[in-house]
Amino acid sequence: MIVALIIACEVAFWVLLAAGLGFRYGLRMPRTGLALLLCEPLLELVLFTVTAIDLRHGAEPDWRHGLAAVYIGFTAGLGHSTVTWADAWIAHRFAGGPPPVKPPKYGRARAVHEWKVAGRWVLAAVVAAALLQAAVWYVGDAGRTGPLRDWQLRMGWLIGINLVIAASYTLFPKREPAPRTPS
Repeated sequence: MIVALIIACEVAFWVLLAAGLGFRYGLRMPRTGLALLLCEPLLELVLFTVTAIDLRHGAEPDWRHGLAAVYIGFTAGLGHSTVTWADAWIAHRFAGGPPPVKPPKYGRARAVHEWKVAGRWVLAAVVAAALLQAAVWYVGDAGRTGPLRDWQLRMGWLIGINLVIAASYTLFPKREPAPRTPS
């Protein structure tokens, strides 16, 4: 049931996003579009509540409960930037807005961009790890929480990988190609 709810939340996320942007730009109803976009966090609240109820009623904590926490964390860390990206793209494509800003390709600006991206991923992983820890405490039986701890370990790896990627752009910045001189 939890996996089906996670899939339903993901589908609902994209449906609400499309509907919100459709009302905002297609139907020229920005307030209705904004209201639909603001409903998206309710999806995570429903998922969180159902997962907690499932655990409260004695369900064995497993990878599905961990996946629910990770999904909520990723939505918290990456959802806003996804909505912002989609809004900019739709505004440009269908409403005459400016083109979306592309990430810088070279130097310090690229490093700063990569640290911002890493920050969003780290936030997602930290929120997920905190929810997983709350679930461990909620269950209260260390012998039953192994799958939740496994997800926490994966979140630690995710944080490490993102920090290494961002640091690599700082330590080894990609340089702009030298202009070609005519011969």
